[in-house]
Amino acid sequence: MKAFLNELISVVPSERQLRWYETEMYAFVHFGVNTFTDREWGDGKEDEKVFAPRKLDCRQWVRAMKAAGMKGMVLTAKHHDGFCLWPTKYTEHCVRNASVTRDVVGEAAEACREAGMKFGVYLSPWDRNSPLYGTEAYNDYFCNQLTELLTQYGDIFCVWFDNACAEGPNGKKQVYDFPRYIRLIRELQPGAVIFNDFGPDVRWCGNEGGLTRENEWSVVPSELVKYSEIQTGPGPRAEEGDLSFLYSTGKDLGSLSLASFSRGLCFTPCEINTSIRRGWFWHSEEDPRPLDLLYQIYLNSVGGNACLHLNIPPDRDGLVDERDVRRLRELGNLIQRELGTELPVEIRQRGRTGIIQAEYEILLRNPEKIPKYVVLSEDLTKGQRVESFQILKEAEGFDQYPIFQGGTVGYRKICRLFDGTEEQNPLLFSPDRPAEKLVVRIAAARGPVHLKDIRVF
Repeated sequence: MKAFLNELISVVPSERQLRWYETEMYAFVHFGVNTFTDREWGDGKEDEKVFAPRKLDCRQWVRAMKAAGMKGMVLTAKHHDGFCLWPTKYTEHCVRNASVTRDVVGEAAEACREAGMKFGVYLSPWDRNSPLYGTEAYNDYFCNQLTELLTQYGDIFCVWFDNACAEGPNGKKQVYDFPRYIRLIRELQPGAVIFNDFGPDVRWCGNEGGLTRENEWSVVPSELVKYSEIQTGPGPRAEEGDLSFLYSTGKDLGSLSLASFSRGLCFTPCEINTSIRRGWFWHSEEDPRPLDLLYQIYLNSVGGNACLHLNIPPDRDGLVDERDVRRLRELGNLIQRELGTELPVEIRQRGRTGIIQAEYEILLRNPEKIPKYVVLSEDLTKGQRVESFQILKEAEGFDQYPIFQGGTVGYRKICRLFDGTEEQNPLLFSPDRPAEKLVVRIAAARGPVHLKDIRVF
């Protein structure tokens, strides 16, 4: 068992994955002919002239995103309808023949560069317009378009794929050559993370509603992420079980019991992708989701060992809807108000360092300031290790009492102690016995604990 645990904690992220984690929250931009046909999935038969964003302003997009605290953008350069937002050489179904002939990919990339934001692209493998779809020649076509995107628009931080696969205009289904696509990206944009249901760098959370797991592991069985790098040998019970059933929708993806049945483990973290509205493309009748819901999604994703990929769909003018602009500004202000100013504290570790169970004292220099959040981070260069922890309050004449209990930590765990109302946690909010000290107790870990930092807000 000890050898198996040593292998578990040896599974670590790549440099590109660590940079992706630092992005934390970034925008998805669904924009194209569907914006003008009021659809979610186009059929590839659209007249290119329907694309007519007369007031297109990618800098306005970026301003709205930055107001929310976003650090990047991924643009749908091509959706399932096959319409391309850049003047590609390989199809006429593109902006070159639209009513507005501007290179949207180029303008979005430039707007991001000017604002210091990262830029990425989504290129749909499913193409309902291309007559090549369903033939081996389509993989050549796809790689030609991918090459254009990876060589004409500067640094790309993320290439985003899905696995939608249905019949094309010729009645055929396509077998996507993802290994070839991955090799091409590694050659042309080695710093880019690749998102796909099955890896190699970032995987799907299993839903589009912003739902998160209570315990999110980045170290997962290779049976879940077949395109990811395997960093261990088989688990001790690999010959006794079969994990081919694993999929992104599962609630238990990284437990010790599952890992023991795996043929090998990979470091493949999770992205939470959802939309600010009900749909992915802009529809005039839709309003943005409530602020408190978006904030909770933020806490559970960015604060739950994942990143948040929040879709912001431009309207038919080519602008982010003012309703969404306001909501993004409100979200950014709320995040800044709640998590923008650290409380002055002193951190001390109790007992020996480098042990599987550990305790950290958080001495509050100003006990009158009630701590609302404790934010924990592991040093992922040493693997993801923490399985269970508690946060306790200490005060004079007051025994230790757990005010928060959690499981995994990973890159970041935002622990919301209370929401500002006495009713939510009266044991913490106690004017007669203010907290003098908080204690973070690591109850269980897969190896010696290596917390990177502890912050209090």
